[in-house]
Amino acid sequence: MPFPNPNTVHPIKLQDGTAHQGTVFLNAVLEHPRIEVGDYTYMSAHQPLLEPANIAQRLAPYLWDFAPERLVIGKFCQIAHGVQFITSSANHRMDGLSSFPFLVFGGGWEGRPSLPSPGPDTIVGNDVWLGTGATILPGVTIGDGAIIAAGAVVAKNVAPYTVVGGNPAQLIRQRVSTEDAARMQKIAWWDWPVEHIERHEAEICGTNLDALKAVAPK
Repeated sequence: MPFPNPNTVHPIKLQDGTAHQGTVFLNAVLEHPRIEVGDYTYMSAHQPLLEPANIAQRLAPYLWDFAPERLVIGKFCQIAHGVQFITSSANHRMDGLSSFPFLVFGGGWEGRPSLPSPGPDTIVGNDVWLGTGATILPGVTIGDGAIIAAGAVVAKNVAPYTVVGGNPAQLIRQRVSTEDAARMQKIAWWDWPVEHIERHEAEICGTNLDALKAVAPK
């Protein structure tokens, strides 16, 4: 069976042939101007995911249409149930004597003393696995191939091909050496034509980096 088109809303088929409505390719459903998602990145939940607006709110509940920051997620990422991105617009001003957000209770936003400065984008690389209930805090960058453990609270950048967990999230282990992580990013299998990816699933999911490099498109 061919790999599903990246514009497929519910890409997983159950044994009876019906679509699993709790899994979506995000790029096929999101209509949010401040969220960018690469092909084949999916989100799964324990209940049907049907409304695009609700999916964006589940994923990044404080990222408004008019927010200055963006949420950028790469290709082939795996986002489990309950993952949330707390983006920069969720912040209160923290450099003053009070953090109370007076501005949200009316009177306009422009020039308000309680308005915090715009924050940075939140960036997720390619082939990143975000475990159940993980929380990603504002402005974090997660490198390619990283794994975020279930329930982790990620408050700082995560290096490529590392596993982090806990609150605050800490390094558990490196998936590969720093040198091999750099090689993986250079190979960048997620940018290959999907037909080539399908043919070389064994090398992509295996443990032999030289074998993966050998099948990379020339």
